[in-house]
Amino acid sequence: MDIKKYKSHDRLLLAVDCIIFGFDGKQMKALLIKRDFEPEKGKWSLMGGFVHKDENVDEAAARVLKELTGLTNIYMEQVFCFGDTHRDSAGRVVSIAYFALINIEEYNEQLSSNHEPCWFPLTKIPPLIFDHKQMVKKAKDTLQQKVANHPIGFELLPKRFTLQQLQNLYEAIYETPLDKRNFTKKILSINVLKKLKEKEKESSRKGAFYYVFDRATYAQLQHEGIKFI
Repeated sequence: MDIKKYKSHDRLLLAVDCIIFGFDGKQMKALLIKRDFEPEKGKWSLMGGFVHKDENVDEAAARVLKELTGLTNIYMEQVFCFGDTHRDSAGRVVSIAYFALINIEEYNEQLSSNHEPCWFPLTKIPPLIFDHKQMVKKAKDTLQQKVANHPIGFELLPKRFTLQQLQNLYEAIYETPLDKRNFTKKILSINVLKKLKEKEKESSRKGAFYYVFDRATYAQLQHEGIKFI
């Protein structure tokens, strides 16, 4: 191995940035923090950090998420590599972006207050540092494509949910209303939901039955190319 060949090339920093999506029952939101160091100190930012020499990029993203949420079992997926030469005013930094999905109600109390985290609706994202707004848009586009064929949206819901809650989620992700009758017919025809005996009675006097996602059935049907929406 010619070590000199390696040393003759430019060195750069590798970072990860995490777009953390949540759903509050009506709106899709992103979790942002106040940057606590220069450059751009005090401005809104995604949660990120540099990749350590003893970890791969997935491990780095998981570490960053744990530092903010205290959780280790979050759904996470790589989105894109952002490598514009002038994306970071402090130096040459390439960043690999990830999106993560968490249930706001379940995990909100576990969020670290060290970075002043705050949930923002995707329609009201404030100005962000560097190219972080591009990262959010790319992550949102990726999420919209992914949920059409994969059940990752259930990560944003409570373990048991009503069909109306599920429809609210998909409408929030796609930012468009869906026909209730067609949506219900489609989602039930896939046979990946289990109907429970319990009802949610806060929204109406009659109440709506709760459902849970049947992961075992989904695993059996996955090879057939299920299309959710």
